[in-house]
Amino acid sequence: MTTLKVGDQAPNFSAEDQDGNLHQLSDYKGHKLVVFFYPKASTPGCTAEACNLRDNWQSFQNEGYKILGVSADSKKRQQNFKNKYELPFPLLADEDKSVIEAFGVWGPKKFMGKEYDGIHRTTFVIDEDSKLKDVITKVKTKAHTEQIL
Repeated sequence: MTTLKVGDQAPNFSAEDQDGNLHQLSDYKGHKLVVFFYPKASTPGCTAEACNLRDNWQSFQNEGYKILGVSADSKKRQQNFKNKYELPFPLLADEDKSVIEAFGVWGPKKFMGKEYDGIHRTTFVIDEDSKLKDVITKVKTKAHTEQIL
């Protein structure tokens, strides 16, 4: 769905996390960053994906990565998701879809024969210079860390 590709400059973004803290691309300059977009907090696939990243948190730390999760859920829903599964990384509450649209992951989807617009599960790996190092569109929710590292 996204038109972004490896080597592109990551889109600038600005959004608040579950606690109301503002996160912007410029905050992560000089750091490696994983931005994973997921359709809805606390649903089975999204929980499997977030928990896989949580369970491998130390590996990401060892490699110098920061992680941000993004969905269009409210801050309250993101906070409940983060607390329930003890997620060690911020979850952006992108209710106006500005970050989702900047990365190009919003669009038509099909589920059980119905078409609707939603978030395409996509992960972007961004280097220290804010360039895209990888774009993962076929996310394996239970083995996502292996796809990234």
